[in-house]
Amino acid sequence: MSKEKTYRVRQSMELLPFLLTLPEGLSRKDAKNLLRFKTIAIPGVPAPRHDTLLQAGTEVRISFGKHTPAGTVLPSGVEILYEDEALIIINKPAGLLTIATESEKTRTAYAQLTTYVRERAPKGDARVFIVHRLDRETSGLLVFARTEETKFAIQRSWKTVTKKYQAVVEGELTPPHGTLKSVLVESDSLRVHSTRPSHEDAKPAITHYTTLRVGNEFSLVELTLDTGRKNQIRVQLAEAGHPIVGDEKYGATTDPARRLALHAVELSMRHPDSGEALHFVSPLPDSLRGLVGKKRTTSPFAEPAAKPKLTRPTFAKTSGAKPTAEKRPFPKPSSQRSRPHPPQR
Repeated sequence: MSKEKTYRVRQSMELLPFLLTLPEGLSRKDAKNLLRFKTIAIPGVPAPRHDTLLQAGTEVRISFGKHTPAGTVLPSGVEILYEDEALIIINKPAGLLTIATESEKTRTAYAQLTTYVRERAPKGDARVFIVHRLDRETSGLLVFARTEETKFAIQRSWKTVTKKYQAVVEGELTPPHGTLKSVLVESDSLRVHSTRPSHEDAKPAITHYTTLRVGNEFSLVELTLDTGRKNQIRVQLAEAGHPIVGDEKYGATTDPARRLALHAVELSMRHPDSGEALHFVSPLPDSLRGLVGKKRTTSPFAEPAAKPKLTRPTFAKTSGAKPTAEKRPFPKPSSQRSRPHPPQR
């Protein structure tokens, strides 16, 4: 996703003026952002500044496009996977809202990112814009834009973005792969459900699924969305008879991980400015992957099977036919060695 380039200094000068002479045609703002996001590496200079003096022959290495070290984690648990002037891609933890509600204003991914970018902006007026949302209980990849124009550009091409999720569900889906199609509507109680296509507020929902692993109680399923309706995956799996583990709202009866077992694992898109192909992956958390073990062929509570009796084969000849095996039980062991009976007279 980032591109590294190395430049050689031809004559002695400070770093900022040198950046402005590069063939990329950087503005002063662009050059300062490269410094602010620590994307410049100079041998022997641990922390380059705008006024760092460069000697002729010095090599300057710059990482374009990636402006935050991978794995940067905010106090709320939000992990920043990618950042540049247009985008921020995060890994949202379960239990964190995407945007504020009436009852929660500050503990949201949006609020945390807004604070993060403003603390790093010279004037403290930076903003982020929500491109799409994840449910509070869902973890995984989430896209934010740095400008409103970028937000609209991504949303206009949202159908071309590949979005994959993984979920641990109760039971086993049959067939193991297929497509879930329904028409969804939200009730007054904020519960989403299927309805007739003629309903005025109804919206079509399409989800493709593939079963990755089957355990004794649960299955691991990968899902790709054609549409992005509220609670779409949760509702469709529940109505298929296999609710997501931990989803009490839509009928789950188990919750071993103490959370909704749904994670946004993969996102592929084109950069809204450069057109570069971007691909992000967030592996399923171990706490969810561990729910689906190897499937047992028998119940662990079943009675043990009786041991088979040992048999000794004997062969009986039949006219015109090959010998066939006939099974007879071994004689029971005796505490005394048997003796032959004397012949009768």
